[in-house]
Amino acid sequence: MADLESLAQAIINGKAPLAKELTEKALAEGVGPGEILNSGLVAGMNVVGAKFKANEFYVPEVLIAARAMKSAMEILRPQLAAGGVEPKGTVAIGTVRGDLHDIGKNLVSMMLEGAGFEIKDLGVDVKPEQFVEAVSNGANAVCLSALLTTTMPAMKETIDAMSASGVRGKVQVLIGGAPVTQNYCDEIGADGYAPDAASAVDKTKELLHL
Repeated sequence: MADLESLAQAIINGKAPLAKELTEKALAEGVGPGEILNSGLVAGMNVVGAKFKANEFYVPEVLIAARAMKSAMEILRPQLAAGGVEPKGTVAIGTVRGDLHDIGKNLVSMMLEGAGFEIKDLGVDVKPEQFVEAVSNGANAVCLSALLTTTMPAMKETIDAMSASGVRGKVQVLIGGAPVTQNYCDEIGADGYAPDAASAVDKTKELLHL
């Protein structure tokens, strides 16, 4: 029988070729794509998230693990779609207007994908209207990132734009980035704040009641 524990371990250790190989093997042995996703990839990334929170892993280890997860997902994604396995939710993520930093955003994006979410990565310097459009197209959570105090006001502008266009009630808004705080989150009316990538996954699940 397929060894999904080894697959989870390959993700944790960041061994992309092995993760890909074990995913192919599990599929060949008839294991359901949903089970491979949850007991292999998500299980592995959960450990990575916990280690990251506990300062046992740092950004480079997380990025390497996420790369291994991505290589396994390339094999698995068509099978998940064919098997009708629904993602936990759709998250639109981007760095707000005027801000070109993407490492934090990419980290959150990879960890959310590793937790079973469908990701719409809008990139950097994202205008409020682009976030509004993503919600109109079905995103049920939006993650806004800012690394500069000067670009933080764009988070409020984005939330205001959602309210003005009538989509604010359809979406949970999560904010994060080095200068961002829980106080600022409360002040601008966001639904949640995450101090790091692992917390962002937990908070997204909490906001979507998963």
